[in-house]
Amino acid sequence: MARQGGYGQRTGVRPGAAGPGVPSDGAGDRRHGCVTVLAAPFVLAARVHRPGRADRLADPVVRGVALARTGVGLAATAWLFYAFTLREEAKAVVDDRLTDLLISAAVLAVVGPLAVAAFLAAARPPLRARYRRRLGGPLTAWGCLIATAGLQWFALRPDLRNTLFTGAGDTGFLLGLLFQLGSLFLLPFLLASSVLCVHHAFRTADVHEVLPPLLSPVVVLVMSVLQAVDGPPVNAPQAVWFAFLAGAPLSVTALSAWELRRLRTRYGTTVRGALGRRPR
Repeated sequence: MARQGGYGQRTGVRPGAAGPGVPSDGAGDRRHGCVTVLAAPFVLAARVHRPGRADRLADPVVRGVALARTGVGLAATAWLFYAFTLREEAKAVVDDRLTDLLISAAVLAVVGPLAVAAFLAAARPPLRARYRRRLGGPLTAWGCLIATAGLQWFALRPDLRNTLFTGAGDTGFLLGLLFQLGSLFLLPFLLASSVLCVHHAFRTADVHEVLPPLLSPVVVLVMSVLQAVDGPPVNAPQAVWFAFLAGAPLSVTALSAWELRRLRTRYGTTVRGALGRRPR
């Protein structure tokens, strides 16, 4: 049966698909298959870390402003690296940025559960039980990131693999080979998960909508502190570097405050209400 398309269109065949009796393009199918395989880690990471509670408030305006802020931040970073020369080799700079990203994910992996635990402890008993039933999403995101980081670390340690698998004969050889092949999937999945877990705050919106704007400034502040300790990756003036460092936490904090205000004024959702407390 034909399905309903966008803007009232009805379509029964996927655009570009071969109709009945028309041979399919083998080269196009192969290209599509390669793209699917290459995109698989990123698609899976998006499914794991995107909030999935059906009755969750999803404001498109908030999402659009957050994406715009991210775009401005990326543009500022690109300008910084374009306008000034690097202080280190490009590989070292990339390694430092990836390390900062993983550290921020690790910080959120610690701060997130503590914040959710404090939120549950502060909530009134009827709401506390409801929020506990919503912990599946955050626990899934947290567990996947920790497990993937552990497996990737093990895959990059040939000394440990040799020690563990040497005495297992052919079985150990096959397991070592599987770890090597699996790391081709694990590494992009880990990098995508590190970005998405910070962006979605470990799916804490599945517990309640007020949690992500409360957690995001903490994570960005930690990242800015790490960058300040490491020093600028480019030969930029101190005033430019300080403005770049301050821009991220100030903009994220302002966005979080605006998001909490929008939740209160547009949807009647407040932190006190989420905890079951009476308004003052």
